[in-house]
Amino acid sequence: MTTPVPSAPSAASAGSTASAGRLLVVDDEEGIRSMLTMALEFLGYRVTAAATGRQALQAVTRYDPDLILLDVNLPDVGGFEVCRTLRERGNDVPVLFLTGLSGVDDRVRGLDMGGDDFVTKPFELKEVAARVRALLRRAGSRQPTPDRNRLRAGQIQLDADAHQVWAADRPVDLTTTEFALLRYLMENPGRVLSRGQIQERVWNHRDEGSGVVDTYIYYLRRKLGVPGQSLIRTVRGVGYQLCAN
Repeated sequence: MTTPVPSAPSAASAGSTASAGRLLVVDDEEGIRSMLTMALEFLGYRVTAAATGRQALQAVTRYDPDLILLDVNLPDVGGFEVCRTLRERGNDVPVLFLTGLSGVDDRVRGLDMGGDDFVTKPFELKEVAARVRALLRRAGSRQPTPDRNRLRAGQIQLDADAHQVWAADRPVDLTTTEFALLRYLMENPGRVLSRGQIQERVWNHRDEGSGVVDTYIYYLRRKLGVPGQSLIRTVRGVGYQLCAN
């Protein structure tokens, strides 16, 4: 089924633009992906797109979206199955299903799989935008703030826009990879991140036996000094945890 491309909703009709929220659009039809991406970026969101269920699961790990717009009928792993997999992994990111299915049983199944809302194809972009806003409001703490790119943990500060890091008010010179690793840890305070998760986010591949994560954690701790030693905790047999306090 092909959804006609309506005109994009205006910022005025949306009420207010998004605060740089991260959205993942998943649909195997290129026209729908492109149309949704352009319309949502126009409203101020940062949008990543995927064409298959497997790509969607990889993108969730790499980009940690605030909301997923997920087509039900995908060529490999269906949208319901993608949502079920995310919930089994403990990921509670809001999911807005995009579907040509209008039956009550199909909607019930999607909600039972952990979905949050439905939009039926063909849809109006202004309805999609309204449902996105509503789900982000409902998610509460997941909704981004204007200071999302400036992070603090203990005596460590990170400014993503300026690409700068300070430890106890001392500037720290990090490589691009070290910076990406520290940012990922600081975006997930208190959460234990496995070596595989870190590799997929920072290096875009997964090889937990390579030792690259351990090596770069060592580099980070050494450059951050004493605050880095106490900030990044090793969870034996699992991975690493950034201590918020």
